[in-house]
Amino acid sequence: MKVIVLGSGIVGTASAWFLNQAGHDVTVIDRQPGAAQETSFANGCQISVSHAEPWANPAAPMKILKWLGQEDAPLLYRFRPEWLQWKWALQFLRECTPKRTAYNIRQIVAIAEYSRKTLNELRADTGIDYDCLTRGILHFYTDQKDFDESLPSAKLMRDLGCPRDSISADEVVRIEPALSGIRDKIVGGDFTANDESGDIFKFTNGLADKAQQAGVEFHYNTTVTRLLTEGTGAAAKITGVEVILPNGHHQVLRADSFVVAMGSFSVPLLKPLGIDLVIYPGKGYSATYQVTNPDATPSVSLTDDGYKLVVSRLGDRLRVAGTCELNGYTRELNSTRCEAITNRTRELFPDACDYDNPVYWTGLRPMTPSNIPYIGKTKISNLYLNTGHGTLGWTMGCGSGRALADIVSGRRPELDFAFTGMSGQADTARPTKTQPA
Repeated sequence: MKVIVLGSGIVGTASAWFLNQAGHDVTVIDRQPGAAQETSFANGCQISVSHAEPWANPAAPMKILKWLGQEDAPLLYRFRPEWLQWKWALQFLRECTPKRTAYNIRQIVAIAEYSRKTLNELRADTGIDYDCLTRGILHFYTDQKDFDESLPSAKLMRDLGCPRDSISADEVVRIEPALSGIRDKIVGGDFTANDESGDIFKFTNGLADKAQQAGVEFHYNTTVTRLLTEGTGAAAKITGVEVILPNGHHQVLRADSFVVAMGSFSVPLLKPLGIDLVIYPGKGYSATYQVTNPDATPSVSLTDDGYKLVVSRLGDRLRVAGTCELNGYTRELNSTRCEAITNRTRELFPDACDYDNPVYWTGLRPMTPSNIPYIGKTKISNLYLNTGHGTLGWTMGCGSGRALADIVSGRRPELDFAFTGMSGQADTARPTKTQPA
């Protein structure tokens, strides 16, 4: 059948690829001039199953209160007169209980493990070059309390089959000697050898090229304005998507099924259809530096727990990303937050990079309160979701696309995950009562 995918980030492009591989006629629509031009453009580049923990956890409320008013805080919540923001915040607090956190971790690990396996297979099958490093991910702590609180989560990860090993400060520096300059501040860490990193932008564009060669059509510079429907109740269906073409003209594109993979922008598109997704944009920042001293630059992907930053080596570049600002759909750069990233990176690796010419970027992560994405069916029979992956779009993207292609094709995916609209799934998996069914 003919399927239209809305969005060409890692999630939309992976969905298109696997739908094509399943034998469908696929068209991708994106308002940008190419693939991966928004949230998939310059993120932290970690495929991090071991640290696929939800932002909502028992320690989060007190940390957020402590950070209120701090312009350079890892999580900055700007109060706005928006019902969605307050609704999201209330449900976020609900997800902070130990029981909900443990459940959410299990869900996230399930899709993340599946996705890493899928990515590895794709890499072998396609030969896409994306500055991949398979040296693991090292998470280091500079606060004893934070390290102590990480131990139960690390054990839960190991119980779920993810080999996240808690290690000493000396072992942290042994694994990544570039951290030796702050050895006296490190209290411990954990390391997962089978996690990896790589340039999401390069991979997504490589996969889009492969998909085009296989017959997928990509319509760039094409803005989606609305989804057209007919019928009501169980008989409702999408008949087409109205778009603005590069020449400014309007057109309606028809298909048998439609997949929404537009990240944070899925919310306003679907609301007129009575599908109320609890996704709020979390503005993330990144800085990319030119490496000037390879020997002083980390070669293992890192997570700096105290500053909520991730560090990935991408060939002759160093990508440092993180922090989250809940402030609507604005992508304006906050100079204080940008400078905080550079100051911390310079403190960690003073002789590694050119810190005078950073390239700063922001992207809007599509955050659900639980960090569990919406993947699957909606109440409209031919409309599907693949959105809400938050900070883990790269970690979950390939597996999400593969699973979504199974669902559209009428097959149940091979992993145990609470897909939306799938019979037999627990209601507790749903981030909100209004999640599509």
